[in-house]
Amino acid sequence: MLCTRLTNARFLTMDPDHPVAHDLGIWQGRIVGLDEAVTALPAREVVDLQGATVLPGFIDAHVHLAWTGFKQNTPSIAGRTRVDDVLAVVAEAVARTRAPGDWVSIAGYDQRALGRHLTAADLDKVSDGRKLYLLHDSGHGCVVNTAVLDLLPADIPHENGFLAEQAMGAARALRLPHAQEDLAEAIGRAARTCLTEGVTACAEAGIGGTLFGHSPVELGAYQLARDKGLLPLRVQLMVSADRLSPVTAHETDGIPRALDLGLRTGFGDDRLSVGALKVYTDGGMMARTAALTTPYEGLDHAGQLQDDPDALTDLIVDGHLAGWQLAVHAIGDRAADIALEAIDRAQRIRPRPEARHRIEHAGLIRPDQLPRMARLGLSAVVQPNFLRYFGDDYASIMGEERAPWMYRGRAFLDHGIPLVGSSDRPVADGSPLRAVQFMAERASTSGQFIGPDEAVTVDQALHAYTVAGARACHWEDRLGSLTPGKHADLVVLGDDPRSVDTSRIGDIEVVETYVDGRPSRPRD
Repeated sequence: MLCTRLTNARFLTMDPDHPVAHDLGIWQGRIVGLDEAVTALPAREVVDLQGATVLPGFIDAHVHLAWTGFKQNTPSIAGRTRVDDVLAVVAEAVARTRAPGDWVSIAGYDQRALGRHLTAADLDKVSDGRKLYLLHDSGHGCVVNTAVLDLLPADIPHENGFLAEQAMGAARALRLPHAQEDLAEAIGRAARTCLTEGVTACAEAGIGGTLFGHSPVELGAYQLARDKGLLPLRVQLMVSADRLSPVTAHETDGIPRALDLGLRTGFGDDRLSVGALKVYTDGGMMARTAALTTPYEGLDHAGQLQDDPDALTDLIVDGHLAGWQLAVHAIGDRAADIALEAIDRAQRIRPRPEARHRIEHAGLIRPDQLPRMARLGLSAVVQPNFLRYFGDDYASIMGEERAPWMYRGRAFLDHGIPLVGSSDRPVADGSPLRAVQFMAERASTSGQFIGPDEAVTVDQALHAYTVAGARACHWEDRLGSLTPGKHADLVVLGDDPRSVDTSRIGDIEVVETYVDGRPSRPRD
């Protein structure tokens, strides 16, 4: 007997052997058959989906759950365009603290909305003895007040209170880490938001590091969230590469650096596992810290690397030698050059054809870099919603020649490079459907076309958020398609993304999300 049979729906399975179905059978959380294989079987529950369209649950291959959850509960200045209005929000947050010396966190900071960066002097006007920390929306910088600057070593660079990249990390290090209980609650909040958008599995893009880590025992917080029933979807955890330490393993292992006990990609179970090693090579376009080979339009600099190129190369090579899948954050084309050279070197030292190393973001990839990415077997894990919401700005700072190279789609596929969809939530909107719409349209919210030649078909965009996402996370044997034997993770939609006008895809209703055959909103 089946546990559940879903019927009267259009199942877009993403499986070429059985691309469309009308019935799907579930037993103990797994898909056991489609159509005639299950139609006549008895079931404890038969659910009439009333003509809905059903897809495999979306996979967000690059997300920040804890950061998302904390941001949801943090005072925000998002949308403010006047410095005085920003300072008023900060003053209100300060007034709610208990004592001088407290830390006050503010979310939603983006200098572009204000026309300039805030300064420590601005914040000092409303700090009232508190230590103020305004995190840039990109996650690659922050603004602090003088009370924080006074605690930093003299050699930490800043621009009137704005700290970028590693300097930001120094400011974060002044604060106590988050408690595991608080982390677990934040993770749960973000996970529930993912479910409402049809996401059933995701890759957390970096725990435990100096840039984006929230605690040195952050993995334990995810275990706690699962134990407390706060983790309703599947999560794979990328570990920040700065957690690796020198080891004296046996010489035949050839492992110069490792995580404690040699833990690496693949440890865990179907619900919570360790994924790739996250290596940061540069910053971001929003903060103007992505590392380019030539300067930004209208600026006198070309961004920055996170470290000396040789040190970054050694870290990437060592991660490969330790057996990790690599997820190399490289937004600018200079950063991509370093990532490609390092991975090429690593594969020559110890070939691992099935490592499935990834370039996270691949925000600006020159035409000459595409063949090398393909030869190395790299996936491009892109964030289409970056261009949907920030594309006008990004195009202006890249200039006419480089703008078509941003967050590519068609060129990756034409070169045989797997195109993987993700959000980088909370940096941008996490909706896979709105991302799919952009991938097919290449139009920003203002209507400007950003690299229109990089548009892909709706089917290819859906593939990026299902089949390709599963493969990038080594989940292809259990997720990514509605195939018998795989987990019954699926999303029920109010319309068919392949049939509606492209401009309507982002507004399609997510009716229900199933994980292990169980709906996220239990029925009466």
